[in-house]
Amino acid sequence: MTNLLDWHTYISVAGLNTLLAATVALLILSIAGRLLTAALRRIGKNFLFTRELTAHIGKPVRVLLPLLGLQAVWSSAPDDLLLIAPARHITSLATIAAFTWLGLRAVKAIEQVIVVSNPVDISDNLRARRIQTQTRVLTRSLSFFVLLFGASTMLMTFPAARQFGTSLLASAGLAGLAAGFAAKPVLGNLIAGLQIAITQPIRLDDVVIIENEWGRIEEITGSYVVVRIWDDRRLVVPLQYIIERPFQNWTRVSSGLTGSVFIWVDYSLPLEPLREELKRLCAGVPELWDGRVCVLQVTDASERAMQLRVLVSSPDSSRNWDLRCHLRESLIGFVSREYPHCLPQLRADLNEGYNRKAEPAAPRDVQSEAERQPPV
Repeated sequence: MTNLLDWHTYISVAGLNTLLAATVALLILSIAGRLLTAALRRIGKNFLFTRELTAHIGKPVRVLLPLLGLQAVWSSAPDDLLLIAPARHITSLATIAAFTWLGLRAVKAIEQVIVVSNPVDISDNLRARRIQTQTRVLTRSLSFFVLLFGASTMLMTFPAARQFGTSLLASAGLAGLAAGFAAKPVLGNLIAGLQIAITQPIRLDDVVIIENEWGRIEEITGSYVVVRIWDDRRLVVPLQYIIERPFQNWTRVSSGLTGSVFIWVDYSLPLEPLREELKRLCAGVPELWDGRVCVLQVTDASERAMQLRVLVSSPDSSRNWDLRCHLRESLIGFVSREYPHCLPQLRADLNEGYNRKAEPAAPRDVQSEAERQPPV
């Protein structure tokens, strides 16, 4: 019983005081962190920035404050305490990790504020898509640098890692070249992301054709772009592809688009009634036709029929597709109903063979004029 009560043989008075101070600091700062975040949330609930910032950094702050208090207790403790050096190192690592987490959440909060302030679910969303694209790419790049800085700071707390980093910077030879070649894809995508953010060849919700696939830009990350194809498939494209290869962007300047419809008809079809019908059909669907272009022209002719091309414009590519399908079906129905004899026909004269006179065959050894001509 005396051995059990003789606790000072296991821990010193200074060590016990340090543990008690650490426990009190953890409890007080944990409660203070919760009260602080609750007060900030209540004060800033009417403001978008403070509301989003408080919602995102609440958990990191509640973790960071007790760690700062614990680190202060360890720093004021005597250096000869048992396990004080590992405790200080572990707390330092946890504090750096909490600061990194706080920085990442703050960057995410800023991104969310900008995205909410510039919605893309409106008709004229060109400016909003431009701002959102720049914001997403730049915040992802900034998050990468924050994470890289935090990891580097944690590694520099180890003496061996600090010595290796110093020697690497001092030599800057083959090791630097090898690291550069190894990190080439990462750095290439990072630079491509910055180029996309500044020059903006693509933006969120842009209509593009990449690898002969029609789709919309759904997501832009730090290393790739996700294109949502019309049949709900996803095409994942590296950022370097966007910078180095050509592709089609149908909404680079505006979403308006002009489309074409081709119809083959007989030569006997009168065109003016068909043009009037085209104007009537376009006027009947104002939600699909924007009133800019409505043209019917003869663009080709063969020995059997002529080709008609209809040009119509729409506010965006999806409505232009619906308009073209509507006009194709309606115009074919109009021709079939009003001018059924003007559909493409194959003409043949059955009496031509009887009226043709037999012509004497040319001798085999005599070449015709056409055969003597050189190839063109």
